[in-house]
Amino acid sequence: MSRTKSLRVHLITGGFPPGSAAGHDMDYARLRLLGLLQEKSGAYTTTSNDFADIERWLPGTQLLVTYVAGPYPSDEQNRLIQHWLEEGGRWLALHGTSGGRAAPVGENRAVRKVVKGSYHATLGSFFLNHPPVRKFRVDVAKGDHILTRGLPPSFEVTDELYLIELQHPESTKLLLTTELEKDPSPKNFGFVYDQDTSLLADGKTRAIGYTREIGRGGVTYYALGHCHSPANNVQPFVDASVEPSGKTPLLFRGAWETPEFERLLRNGIEWGAAT
Repeated sequence: MSRTKSLRVHLITGGFPPGSAAGHDMDYARLRLLGLLQEKSGAYTTTSNDFADIERWLPGTQLLVTYVAGPYPSDEQNRLIQHWLEEGGRWLALHGTSGGRAAPVGENRAVRKVVKGSYHATLGSFFLNHPPVRKFRVDVAKGDHILTRGLPPSFEVTDELYLIELQHPESTKLLLTTELEKDPSPKNFGFVYDQDTSLLADGKTRAIGYTREIGRGGVTYYALGHCHSPANNVQPFVDASVEPSGKTPLLFRGAWETPEFERLLRNGIEWGAAT
């Protein structure tokens, strides 16, 4: 009897500071991801809340999956991840993975700016900000790619629309984009940044999903995936496209409840297994 090819996966799901949900329903995201991984025949998953012990789990792992809000790899941990990717590892990074440390700006400690780290170069993107939760159209790249199979040419989603700066545009294959000419965030909403470097060359398109090769491995990143519950919601308000009154839904699943996002996650797992 032939044995099913095994897949070792390491899942990192958590907020900062340690033990904090950081405005996200981490339990929901963790369970959904574990459920999808369990469906993958031959997959075995280990879990962590941050990158603190990454050196223990990368050896023998083929796929790293991260859904975090705050935790990020140190320079040394990033070097380990970079080497692991070059040797054939694959990293499926979701949502807040493109963020990281937020530093106060000036004397007003309520105003913060995300600090770029060495891991952003490895990941391939750097988070600037996102406007209030809104409805928007996601355009899917044309062509037959394992990461976009089964998806329509476009779909609508309600989510945080991440503004991310690509770090290696020349070697990055765009998978998902959306059009937004200007960041509509109200004053003092979210994070500040010096310049909107998330706009692509046409001045209106933004990347919200991509893949790139690194040595024998690679990284795939999807910016979609915000979720919160009444216990961890910190959204002050939402866009009128979601709720005319601007009142934030206390239970929010957004993209997680769409067949398109589930397909993206399943495709990402298949991509990670194809090593």
